[in-house]
Amino acid sequence: MKALVYTAPREFQIKEVDYPRLGENQVIIKVMACGVCKTDLHIHNGEFLAQFPLIPGHEFAGEIEEVGSAVTAFSRGERVVADNTVLCGECYYCRRNQPLFCENFYSLGCTGPGGFAQYVVVNQDKVFPIEKLSFEQATLTEPTACAIHGMDVIDVKPGDDVLLFGAGPTGIILAQLLKHCGAVNLVVAAPTQFKLDIVKDLCADYIVQVDRNDYSKHTQEIKRLFPKGFDVVVDATGAASITEHCIQFAKYGGKIVIYGVCPEDARITISPYEIFRKELKLIGSFAQTHCFDRALKYLENGIVKVDRLITHTFKLKDYAQALELVRSGRCLKVVIKPNE
Repeated sequence: MKALVYTAPREFQIKEVDYPRLGENQVIIKVMACGVCKTDLHIHNGEFLAQFPLIPGHEFAGEIEEVGSAVTAFSRGERVVADNTVLCGECYYCRRNQPLFCENFYSLGCTGPGGFAQYVVVNQDKVFPIEKLSFEQATLTEPTACAIHGMDVIDVKPGDDVLLFGAGPTGIILAQLLKHCGAVNLVVAAPTQFKLDIVKDLCADYIVQVDRNDYSKHTQEIKRLFPKGFDVVVDATGAASITEHCIQFAKYGGKIVIYGVCPEDARITISPYEIFRKELKLIGSFAQTHCFDRALKYLENGIVKVDRLITHTFKLKDYAQALELVRSGRCLKVVIKPNE
């Protein structure tokens, strides 16, 4: 089968590889669509959880091609999406019911073979049927599951004022959940107008364009709109300069949430006194486990809308072009179709 294979950071090719071996409790999925996200850029550079050699791609959906001898819940031809996380169940964190911090965390597309291939093998307990979603829409289940986990961590209260920096695909999904789950006023700030227009149509009460060269412009506008600040301020950009910038917008007792993935070597400067004086809470939200079922409910019921987020599709052979488009920011969700 054809697959995208990285041998080292920034070194990849499309090549023939062995068809996956099927275990008794596994299924083989024919990948019909697999999303490209900014995490794939980090993996491209050898960051995040990346281990090489690697077939990346962690946002995949398709049809079941084969089922293992012990699989009873699925059959050949079913349309499915898969949770890419694999947890050991035995380490210190798994045994204290914190599986997201599994010391043997294994992730299809990050540390093991993922969906930028014609076929991928998945444990049956990580496979979910899809009914109302297209394969392209279903690739956004994993980002939605991450946003569901983010909501669990953020714990939005009814009536909260929320400021969200970032209007990429995951940011727009998170914005919809924030608004649906209690935010009475939702402000979204981002540099790109077409992304802001989409999030405004979907859920945002206010949008503010960020000038990357002059933060004072959007700072002034946000503080004009909400001079007392916000109960929750979320950085969904992955830019350390924005993370550092967030604290000034929090109300006394507010929460600052680091949701985007910054480079591992990024650093920020903050005032411990300001955190102390305002009793601020600094919160991280990393990936997800066990959130796919809830994510699918929001997607299948049309509460989280993703149609307008899918802006480009590519064949597997055009992966380099797709990755560069994601890097440029001139898109929202880019989807690879390995079997076209």
